[in-house]
Amino acid sequence: MRIIGIDPGLARVGYGIIEIENERKILLDCGVIETGKDKKEEDRLYEIFQDLNELINHWKPTVAAVEKFFFYRSSTTISVVQARGVIMMVLASKKIHVSEYSPAKIKLTIAGSGKASKKDILDAVMYNLDLDKPPKPDDSADALAIALTKLNEDGFN
Repeated sequence: MRIIGIDPGLARVGYGIIEIENERKILLDCGVIETGKDKKEEDRLYEIFQDLNELINHWKPTVAAVEKFFFYRSSTTISVVQARGVIMMVLASKKIHVSEYSPAKIKLTIAGSGKASKKDILDAVMYNLDLDKPPKPDDSADALAIALTKLNEDGFN
């Protein structure tokens, strides 16, 4: 089983790819898709579309886990929702099953508390993947936490 975890955003889309091999979780790749602030929004969305397609074509995940978006009063809300729509469209076009998780569910599953701190999440990601150093940037660590939530749900804890 190969999973891609995705932390949606317009400026940065975090991703993490984990493979289960002999009941071990193996980190294959993690990082961010960054879009330039100087570009038009439609160009940034297209960049996410292209880069995510490339990642999926390269790694060929069989399932995906994506953070659910909760509406906050913010000037970036619409942009993030649009980016998430692009992400969901790419996953659907590749026939990849998607599971969605709220931030509180991810925190509870990974760190044992729905109010866990960023550090708690990072420590749990490092522990679960047997990493010596934290994945950078934070968006990629968040994406790995999202993927680990799905794996935990499927009994790979």
